[in-house]
Amino acid sequence: QVQLVESGGGLVQAGGSLRLSCADSGRTFGIYHVGWFRQAPGKEREFVAAISYNGGLTYYADSVKGRFTISRDNAKNTVYLQMNSLKPEDTAAYYCAANGRGNLRLESSYSYWGQGTQVTVSS
Repeated sequence: QVQLVESGGGLVQAGGSLRLSCADSGRTFGIYHVGWFRQAPGKEREFVAAISYNGGLTYYADSVKGRFTISRDNAKNTVYLQMNSLKPEDTAAYYCAANGRGNLRLESSYSYWGQGTQVTVSS
């Protein structure tokens, strides 16, 4: 059973940083590709970043490239999203997803989803 729990969201001023965590209590987390998605009010959920099961490959949306970094620690069953130089347009609920297959930029590629954590960036 995979249960993903996101944490680390909050309110931050523009230009600030936050680090999101996605943790799973299961023993198989280390075999899954994991992605982060976000959904702003009134908008569709969009891809943010993804990481392969061993951390060897990472993918980013153009809008966050150079500002966000995805990483993982499989010993802790946790994937991180370090977000720097935050902008008001980064305000959204952030979701992690696991067991990605195929195109990791697509929501439909993932089997498991967390409940989300809210990130609010004030100007």
